[in-house]
Amino acid sequence: MTLSRVLMAAPPLILVACAPAAQSDPDLFDRLSAYCGQAFEGEVTSEDERDADFASERLVMHVRECGETELRVPFHVGEDRSRTWVITRLPEGGLRLKHDHRHEDGSEDVLTQYGGDTVGPAGAIRADFPADAESQALFEREGIPVSMANVWSITLSEDSFIYALDRPNRHFAVEFDLTEPVETPPAPWGAED
Repeated sequence: MTLSRVLMAAPPLILVACAPAAQSDPDLFDRLSAYCGQAFEGEVTSEDERDADFASERLVMHVRECGETELRVPFHVGEDRSRTWVITRLPEGGLRLKHDHRHEDGSEDVLTQYGGDTVGPAGAIRADFPADAESQALFEREGIPVSMANVWSITLSEDSFIYALDRPNRHFAVEFDLTEPVETPPAPWGAED
């Protein structure tokens, strides 16, 4: 069979191969990026007595720094500006969540840069981040092996952002109202205004 007969026999295949790739739907990273520069107030929604200190404080998340592959989202608990969630887009389509913990002078806390990667590509609504090997080694070294089973999650709906931590016998969750932006807070510890 000549090449011209092969081409005539399979024109749909050629059209499909030459067609531009379809745009993928926005994933959680893209959707959260749309809130760049905005801050939102939240509340503890879990019912564990260990969360009473958090529940009694004003909780604010600020989608503060937005790059093509990294989002930095400080999480303020009252006057405590020590926490920043760092969400990174991975080359294979997954996401990484790390917790950047700082002291008031900007130096890193002993417990910092822990987190994990999604298993596979991130969806548009929810991402789960099981503790990675680096985090598990940190928790073991610091005498908190129970945290080795941590799975953090982010759930992003049309009107709320939920950050949660789960492990056996532990559930912590904070829900932020995305329909009512609030005044942006000061820079987190270790960052500049």
